[in-house]
Amino acid sequence: MATTIKDIAEKAGVSIATVSRVLNFDSTLSVGDDTKKRIFAIAEELDYKKRKQKQRDTKRIAFFHWGTESEELNDVYYMAIRVGIEERSAFHHIQLFKFLKKDELELPKNLDGIIIVGHIDDQVLKQIKKVTTNIVVVDPFFDTEGIDSVRVDFRKVTKQIIDHFIQKQHTEIGFLGGYETFHNTHEPIQDKRELYFRQHMEKLGLLNEDYIFIDDFTADSGYHMMNKAIETLKDRLPTAFYVGSDPIAIGALRALHEQNIEVPSRVSLISIDDISVSKYVYPALSTVRIETELMGETAVDLIMERLATERTVAKKVYIETTLKLRDSCL
Repeated sequence: MATTIKDIAEKAGVSIATVSRVLNFDSTLSVGDDTKKRIFAIAEELDYKKRKQKQRDTKRIAFFHWGTESEELNDVYYMAIRVGIEERSAFHHIQLFKFLKKDELELPKNLDGIIIVGHIDDQVLKQIKKVTTNIVVVDPFFDTEGIDSVRVDFRKVTKQIIDHFIQKQHTEIGFLGGYETFHNTHEPIQDKRELYFRQHMEKLGLLNEDYIFIDDFTADSGYHMMNKAIETLKDRLPTAFYVGSDPIAIGALRALHEQNIEVPSRVSLISIDDISVSKYVYPALSTVRIETELMGETAVDLIMERLATERTVAKKVYIETTLKLRDSCL
């Protein structure tokens, strides 16, 4: 017997109307993300979408990604976003066309939408807009006027980390971060975490340029940056570091261990991402959890909702974050 909306409603503990509106991406429905996620999960479990899907309704979406799968291993932040996009696309039976940003722009015809992760060249964006206006940018570096976007409030995250350090009596706070470089760009782009760190520390009157180290978002870079900080600052080494990503923090921890600098009694660390290994390193990393897979899923949902409702007003969706305090920070 085919699964009905009533079956899903009974299992989810909500009304039939709520299930119908969620599955049809009704933007006027006021219901929590947990409820939506539960409804979609039950629909998938009961094979509802698969049975209702018709071949003629298959959507065609292009996806511009940051790097190859091997390159992602150095920065799993983007890997998790990609996984979220791919899994959500599979759930909706979307035909997904994947491109690297360094690839030549040869988009297939009759696209229903395009997802872009991170920054993309303005000229390329102009070409994309000629193909479709159903565009979503995930974690954009610049403003995306007129285009849907899925974002993390890194200004809020940065303030939360620094304020926690201040509360714990740290006033000498350093920063280890990375920069972004993109195809067809000549200069690296300042990362939002570094920008907001400088702004907030300057506002507090605590900004010290000697405490800021920038390289790549990799464990090797974290190792080299922390070693450089130890060698150049010596006894002036900050008592706390805001670290731009968990891989950087893991490399920094190794450098501190090798130099017999105790964490957190001498140096405290808080990083960003909450990747799976962060709680298993020693000491366990304090970090801000970014719901990266949900970011990818949300990008797909935004396009599907646009197609279902013919919405023309752009949305900016901010995904909440969570500070996970563990052993690397007093």
